Amino acid sequence: MLVTAIDARPLRSLERVRVPLGPGITSVVGPNGVGKTNLVEALYFALTGRSFRTSDRRDLIPFGESLARAEVTMRDDDGVERRLLASVSRTEGRRHLLDGSAADPATIARSRPPVAVFAPDRLSLVKGPPAERRAHLDGFLAARWPSRGELRKNFGQALAQRNAMIARVGAGFGSQDGLDVWDAGLAAAAAPLVEARAEAVAELAPAFAEALADLGLEGGELAYAPRAEGDVAEIRAGLRERRDADLKLGRSSWGPHLDEVKLSFGGRALRKYGSQGQQRAALLALLFAEREALLAARRVTPLLLLDDVMSELDPGRRERLVARLAAGGQTLITAADVESLPPAARESMVRMSSPGVIETPGSAPAEAA
Repeated sequence: MLVTAIDARPLRSLERVRVPLGPGITSVVGPNGVGKTNLVEALYFALTGRSFRTSDRRDLIPFGESLARAEVTMRDDDGVERRLLASVSRTEGRRHLLDGSAADPATIARSRPPVAVFAPDRLSLVKGPPAERRAHLDGFLAARWPSRGELRKNFGQALAQRNAMIARVGAGFGSQDGLDVWDAGLAAAAAPLVEARAEAVAELAPAFAEALADLGLEGGELAYAPRAEGDVAEIRAGLRERRDADLKLGRSSWGPHLDEVKLSFGGRALRKYGSQGQQRAALLALLFAEREALLAARRVTPLLLLDDVMSELDPGRRERLVARLAAGGQTLITAADVESLPPAARESMVRMSSPGVIETPGSAPAEAA
């Protein structure tokens, strides 16, 4: 699946912008403040219906406007063209349309490439709370093994049901024995999720360490630290043992909703002890590991969105990064100046001289239409 164009009309500082995208690497070059990150956000928004910068989609609406809108054009291996449009309105809420019609999230996810973002705002994946890393890992395993795509949702439903029963028993509207059926349901949903997460991390860990070493950090490690382990019977027994504590807390205190995915360097957690540069490198290494795993499995390769990725890399590491990107897949890179881009990243280049003004090779600056 190839994304062939992104339209933003309007979104943040972008009024009417259309940027063509080709296979391989497309670089968007321009000074700070012209809207390069907004363009990356528009592409992500059109594909996923979400922003990677804010939880409130209305933040994408330009000042004085009532609507933000972004649309991507895609082409599959058979040459069939499809369109995804995402919009958010102050009055009508949000929409995510596939070929002009409403579609459920699962259908949309199957109809587009996976998308992974590197941006300063995304460093929370490395240094933020464990919940972000769990969600990211679950997204990868759904792309890697589509048949496991519902594991996270199934566990979330079982957890909500057990927590609701805990609250009911705690309020005196039932007996502890009534939790037996919910323990069984939670254990049945937890065991396959834990197994899938462990398998995913085991597959990613060697490629993560290799990519991190390539970025100058020898001795990186990606590890999975599950809170609950074992088969369904063992997890169910563990829930039973902790029932009294859970009733006092008013919630389930044990299970994969508390798992951690550890990123470390030199035996020290990058979340706590990594520098900004080390955390940036770890985020890149994780995205590369996932990309290589999907390539090896012949799944749909993620579209990589790399915003301001070159700013803290020396020339040698920039060359190695671009060499990895050139091995396959589609990538959008933003950079403040051409000199920061290795030659292989300059072959397909778009310039932004001011918000909404796009300049492609051989053309004069003009407002995009």
